Amino acid sequence: MKFFTSQISYFISNRNTKTNIKRLIRFVFILFAMIIVYGVLFHEIMEYEGQKHSWITGFYWTMTTMTTLGFGDITFTSDLGRAFSVFVLVSGVVSLLIMLPFTFIEFFYAPWMEAQHRARAPRELPAGTNGHIIITSFDAVTKALIQKLDQYGHEYVLLVNELDQALELYDQGYRVLLGEPDDPETFHKMCVEQAALVYTGGTDMFNSNVAHTIREFSTNVKIVSTANSYDSMDILKLAGSDHVLHMGNILGRALSRRTLGQDARVHTVGRFGKLVIAEATTYATPLVGRTLKESRIREDLGINVVGVWERGSFKSAHPEVEIHNHSVLVLAGTVEQLRKYDELFGIYGVSDEPVVIIGAGRVGRATALHLQRRNIKYKIIDKNPDRIKDSHHFILGDAADLDTLKKAGIEDAPNVVITTNQDDVNIYLTIYCRSLRPNIHIVARSTLERNVNTLHRAGADFVMSYASMGANAIFNIFEENDIVMIAQGLNVFSLDTPKKLVGKSLIQCDIRNNTGCNVIAYQVEGEQDINPNPNKPIPENSEIILIGQSEDEQKFIDYYKSD
Repeated sequence: MKFFTSQISYFISNRNTKTNIKRLIRFVFILFAMIIVYGVLFHEIMEYEGQKHSWITGFYWTMTTMTTLGFGDITFTSDLGRAFSVFVLVSGVVSLLIMLPFTFIEFFYAPWMEAQHRARAPRELPAGTNGHIIITSFDAVTKALIQKLDQYGHEYVLLVNELDQALELYDQGYRVLLGEPDDPETFHKMCVEQAALVYTGGTDMFNSNVAHTIREFSTNVKIVSTANSYDSMDILKLAGSDHVLHMGNILGRALSRRTLGQDARVHTVGRFGKLVIAEATTYATPLVGRTLKESRIREDLGINVVGVWERGSFKSAHPEVEIHNHSVLVLAGTVEQLRKYDELFGIYGVSDEPVVIIGAGRVGRATALHLQRRNIKYKIIDKNPDRIKDSHHFILGDAADLDTLKKAGIEDAPNVVITTNQDDVNIYLTIYCRSLRPNIHIVARSTLERNVNTLHRAGADFVMSYASMGANAIFNIFEENDIVMIAQGLNVFSLDTPKKLVGKSLIQCDIRNNTGCNVIAYQVEGEQDINPNPNKPIPENSEIILIGQSEDEQKFIDYYKSD
């Protein structure tokens, strides 16, 4: 009933609809007038021919002739009568079979259908809505963010200004609201004053407009914006954004952290307070050929080996997992513990050859910048002359050309980082580089999450998704937390310790077998217990810090948070 009422309300309140209905009524009156005139002329001509019929018969003949039914039970005998019949027939075809359907559809049916569509796409949130997240653009980052919000049970609303897009997203199951993002009234209807966060991920100009508009209503709501240009970051903050994310820089930094192979030293990929998450290649180290149990890394160094990467496949830590020449260990520990690891294994597999970066766009340049900060040499390949900054680090050419790759040092490089924004190009280049160098370490960028597995199958050791990195950064700001994304689908995250686990030891809980997640620390009043003793009970009023793949994270939430 409410849905039907909203349709009627929009249909009646639309000014064009009122005008169209008047035109439709006028056309119907003209039709009635034609029928009356034809009925009168029917009687006149029939009397001229000497025939007598009732008025009902006259209107009956007029309607059957105009609608081309023409039963033939009443006919004229004179040429005048037959000419009149032809005229009535032609005018009926034009008015009833052509003009009437067109007029009805144009002036009534189409507006009514539009009213139905608009009623399906809400224009206002219920009064009292609060604690929700407002999203003003829809792209790959937004889709990944919405999945994250749904996973943790947070309410959101997606602002769309095109009716067709709003209905399409609504049918896909998204919570949408139809409105203009530069209209203050839109954000008033979205209860922006009570919102927990606003995320805007359009162009820099669009984002500044949205932030400035929202600040008319609220100075407290948290606004997160993305910036395509470094120069726009300050402007977006002046417009009212609390946090400005340069996605190219975020992804470039993540890709640079995955470049392994210069040596066997640990490389930090994320921090969680004092807890450091790092990775280390095992190439040419004494660890090759041993199992995790035989390596004694936990016993001798206190470091928790939480998993092993094998050509893009993550294996959870198990005592019998064997370490191979191209395995990459995922380690969790303190700075001091990881330094001890470096003292033992950092001297192996040293290489001074530059990293090859394919693509000199925003992500490729950001990757190079972060490598430079780590004093790692690099060469960037790009076929766009405008992106070639110098002849020392940049190489003009097509990465699909073997001579260009050789010029960049592909034959000796320990790593190649593929950073273009076209997933099909990245897949092609991954296959090509893997065929040229079966042992090279390949890090690739994926714009769309659905292509991550394809890139792994193509031969990439690590894949970092643009969408997931962005969603993860935004979610961290919203939660005021620090979920560390180790790789696509593998995160370090924290949750309030579920009641089911309080007072039990890790051995009793058997969290790894139940969910696939690995507990790497507790946190009580800001103090972390890193790599805790598995026989000690989990403390009350604590946070539990875990590492696990996305599906394992969801298993943990479903398994332990049900109470």
